[in-house]
Amino acid sequence: MRKSILVLGLLAIGLIAAWCGHALTPPMVRPRAVEPRGPLPDWEQASIRRFKEAAPSVVYITTTEERSRDFFGLDVVEVPAGSGTGLIWNEQGHVVTNFHVIKGATRAYITLADGSRHEASYVGGAPDKDLAVLQLVKAPPKLRPIPLGSSADLQVGQAVLAIGNPFGLDQTLTTGVVSALGREIQSVTRRRIAGVIQTDAAINPGNSGGPLLDSAGRLIGVNTAIQSPSGASAGIGFAVPVDTVNRVVPQLIARGKLERPDLGFEPVDPRLVERAFGPQKGVMVGKVARGGAAARAGLQGVIVEGRRVFPGDLIQGVDGRSVQDWDALLDAVEALPLGSSVGLEVQREGRSRKVSLRLEAARD
Repeated sequence: MRKSILVLGLLAIGLIAAWCGHALTPPMVRPRAVEPRGPLPDWEQASIRRFKEAAPSVVYITTTEERSRDFFGLDVVEVPAGSGTGLIWNEQGHVVTNFHVIKGATRAYITLADGSRHEASYVGGAPDKDLAVLQLVKAPPKLRPIPLGSSADLQVGQAVLAIGNPFGLDQTLTTGVVSALGREIQSVTRRRIAGVIQTDAAINPGNSGGPLLDSAGRLIGVNTAIQSPSGASAGIGFAVPVDTVNRVVPQLIARGKLERPDLGFEPVDPRLVERAFGPQKGVMVGKVARGGAAARAGLQGVIVEGRRVFPGDLIQGVDGRSVQDWDALLDAVEALPLGSSVGLEVQREGRSRKVSLRLEAARD
């Protein structure tokens, strides 16, 4: 009897142990079957296609500068200075980027989309527009220039793509829309850059100098700045419009600098104008250069007779376009070809008059 009870007890313990072991053993989980992916939406396919088409035209720029190890400057070494993005402008190896990307650099290197690294030389720059041109010292064959679009007919809400090298991560794509047009930002010379494109496509340090493309893959701007307290993208990025780029870059390639008109006069500081004559809207002519464009146009500068000061002509418009300050006046005349004549709306002694001024190239 006791043996039977013992056997039954052991059997029960075995069954309980077996059941517990089964309960504690995780069931076998089979991987879920992967559902076949259907075709991507048209808009996704378009973004992928545009990136593949434009990526070979986008380059990574690194710069170095010379620094002295000792007080007397006898031991000079090259150290990394910065990095940014650029775009291939033509088959001759000219590369467009921001001026602030290469400012202060003694040497620049360009890494192409295929990973090859090349030394580049400085061709020219326009600090007021934050644009510069480099050239590959030994340009490889079959470079792919980026196709150009237009910025004059852009509309808020248009889709855009930005390609760059944020934080050194090459060939990065971000997308967004044109958030606003006609913005103004400050260049490295503290002069305003007018007509700037605002976008919410993520732009971070390292994107500078990279292309902003429309949905057809055409260049509509060169990414130049972000507005963010942290220095990282906050959805507010800016790009120099391609119409400005297309006007400036050929001059930099041909002359190494932006050829600008010499108006033949010096403007009066607006703070001095307000102090002497009260608030004024426009640009007051100060000193007129003898024999210059302003003198031939009959513009009159500030006249001082003893303790009396007579105001100079107040320029308030250019070809029907209102100008509020010196930067606006320069923007208006620099958009016109040299040798052409421009109509100035001028206030003199409380009366309005029109003056025709011929735009002449500034002398070095």
